[in-house]
Amino acid sequence: MVEVKNLCKSFGNKEVLTNISTVFEQGKTNLIIGQSGSGKTVLLKSIVGLHEISSGEIHYGSLRFDTMNFGERKRLRRKIGMLFQGSALFDFATVVQNVMFPLEMFSDMNAAERAERANFCLKRVNILNANDLFPSEISGGMQKRVAIARAIALNPEYLFCDEPNSGLDPGTSILIDALIKEITEEYGITTVINTHDMNSVMEMGDKIVFICRGHKWWEGSRTDILHSDNEELNNFVFASKMAKALKHSAAG
Repeated sequence: MVEVKNLCKSFGNKEVLTNISTVFEQGKTNLIIGQSGSGKTVLLKSIVGLHEISSGEIHYGSLRFDTMNFGERKRLRRKIGMLFQGSALFDFATVVQNVMFPLEMFSDMNAAERAERANFCLKRVNILNANDLFPSEISGGMQKRVAIARAIALNPEYLFCDEPNSGLDPGTSILIDALIKEITEEYGITTVINTHDMNSVMEMGDKIVFICRGHKWWEGSRTDILHSDNEELNNFVFASKMAKALKHSAAG
């Protein structure tokens, strides 16, 4: 479980997030949605410590993250997996080397144990016979699955995903969504996903937090979103669906 309480974040004199309070639940896919510039990416980066918050609290279970020192945060980060928007694989490293990277950084495993764990994670995301290939030699969808394998290599309690379907075709996006949800439920991970993809929202949104102009405007489930009378949320949902339909029409 991850909880934020009255979280505020400013850059200079500009307040980007104002009094955000919510709970991201364990074993569920928790989605942060909102228009570009709404503050959803700042919220995600604040929770994982890429941005220091201006005020408020961040709790990982019983641990208060925002008051931790560097060493305490480093120990906690061993329990955190991160899936970046562009996969962020190392171009100079092979598939298996990419997955072993966090194991080399944060675990006490020997070389054989690291290789065994990396191979297990690659098989878990259905990447086979690609260990010695480089990221440039595999598809975007495969890169994303390798990035998921790397994110779960340390068997994390928390998984954060920034626009996991960015740049992927609709079919591959569905597969990535299903994989993330399956892993979340299988391992009881607290998964937090930043997305604007309404297909993802409707397929995997156990808990949805809608950010509008730096405020938490609405929260609920994918079922609740269909019956919401929140005008800003409905405008966002409609605009997102229309944009996706026009994009597919143009591509066809």
